[in-house]
Amino acid sequence: MRKTLDALYLGAAWLAALFMIGVLVMVLLSMLGRMFQFYIPGTDAYAGYAMAGAGFLALAHTLKCGEHIRVTLIIGKLRGGARRGLELWSLSAAVLLSALLAVYAWRLAWQSHAYHDISTASDATPLWIPQLLMGLGTTVLLIAFVDEWVLEFQRKRAHGEVETRHE
Repeated sequence: MRKTLDALYLGAAWLAALFMIGVLVMVLLSMLGRMFQFYIPGTDAYAGYAMAGAGFLALAHTLKCGEHIRVTLIIGKLRGGARRGLELWSLSAAVLLSALLAVYAWRLAWQSHAYHDISTASDATPLWIPQLLMGLGTTVLLIAFVDEWVLEFQRKRAHGEVETRHE
């Protein structure tokens, strides 16, 4: 199970990296278009979609590598059961919030599909397509938070920072 979860987080990170390359390509196309007097419609919009996709898809891997910003002012001073209790409470809140975020991200994509929402930019992209990336990224983040909660509950999670497992 650990290898499957780690592969999921790493796969989402690689997909995020590909979308960052997509941002680069769209920006370069836009710049070249200005230099050589040609226009490719939608490059700005597609750069934005790729940026949003990269951000959401990278969330879980960032969490699992211990790179999310944590305020440890209180928890850093606690030891033993008090620290474990606060860690479990914090992770429980994170699981709940990421579950809500995932549900509403998928709901947004579904509603955009149902109401035939399209981009107001020149590309006229159906908005549910880029919104799928948001739903996917938040779902993988939810899985990562549940994973962290289970590790903490089983006392297998490193205190203070999350273990790096992808090197």
